[in-house]
Amino acid sequence: MIAQLRVIIQRLGALLVILLVIAGCKGETDKQAVVEKDPSQPAFLQIGSFSVQHVSPSRTHVRDGAGRTLVLIERGTEPPKNVPATQIIRVPVQSVAAYGYFEVCVLRALGVLENTLVGVTTPANRWFIPEIKQGMKNGKIAFLGDSSKIDFERLEHQHPELVLTWDPAIIPMLDQLGIPCVVTTTPEAMCLNARMRFVQFLAPFFHKEQEADAFFARIRSALDDIRARTVTSTSKPKVMWGDVYEKRVLVEPGNAWVGELVGLAQSDYQFDDIFGTSCIEITLERFLYSGKDADILFTYRTIDSGATSKEALARMNPLIKDIAPLHTGRVYSPKPHYVQSGDRLDEILTEIAAILHPDVYPDFPLQFFNELPDTDPVLAQKENKDDDK
Repeated sequence: MIAQLRVIIQRLGALLVILLVIAGCKGETDKQAVVEKDPSQPAFLQIGSFSVQHVSPSRTHVRDGAGRTLVLIERGTEPPKNVPATQIIRVPVQSVAAYGYFEVCVLRALGVLENTLVGVTTPANRWFIPEIKQGMKNGKIAFLGDSSKIDFERLEHQHPELVLTWDPAIIPMLDQLGIPCVVTTTPEAMCLNARMRFVQFLAPFFHKEQEADAFFARIRSALDDIRARTVTSTSKPKVMWGDVYEKRVLVEPGNAWVGELVGLAQSDYQFDDIFGTSCIEITLERFLYSGKDADILFTYRTIDSGATSKEALARMNPLIKDIAPLHTGRVYSPKPHYVQSGDRLDEILTEIAAILHPDVYPDFPLQFFNELPDTDPVLAQKENKDDDK
């Protein structure tokens, strides 16, 4: 009996040694995996409603604005069998069609615009970005039709490997064509952090993580500078961002990056209590109430759409003629190239801060916005001539 017990103990000891060796080997394997992975890239990244999860060196899962999980796999690797083909994207992506200015600017920030873009929904005469103007001129980039009525035959002819769109309604049609897409918007406006980090969401599609991190660092540095400067300002202006149209009143909600920036820059955003999508509709009464003691109005309208002076805005929208920015305050309209300048977000944020606090940004040159004069220069000249008579 004692001899048998000794044999059992010996066997258990041997088994224990084997298990320890196996565990040690597994531990070494795990350590090797950690070493092989880029330590600068987190395994999981949440960007507002978007997310990036690095599952393995050759596979990444992303969640887009429509809540869909897309699987990014390295070219040449076997695709997963349990994932629909239109939700599998081979990376780095080599050709892209983009619906909006925002997506185009992100591609430019990543440094892939010139080499990958093959289709847009804005005609050539409305572009200010040199790479797109040249690409459309030489035929590499096609005008796919207005975003509300895409020419899907032309889209298919361009052979994009990926479509970047704000419109989830086109997913069924793209599925039929076998073209994967990423929905880049959500029902909620993009907050400041998500706006800054969105390049990090698209970076894995193109193997441009380092470029995305550099872009984010640049924006964060600009915000640090804005905080440091504006905290010394003696003013705290009340700010509105929106406009009144024939049948609708649209503003940026407090959860949008615009509202957050105004607050960060030591100012009061008049629609801070409103939550929802970008360009959210509110009542006229609320707009007028917020405007009665506001200091600054940012209008959506450009000079081309009639925002040539405070007087011109009052003529277009007689209901808003009594709001304070049109009389005692200031009004700013975006320059035409503003919406195509998202890759210069640090400069845009700084310019907005300079508009809010000219005391700490003296003589700041405006690149993206126009300050509207009280009256149209042409009308003012005409009135002076009439007075001379």
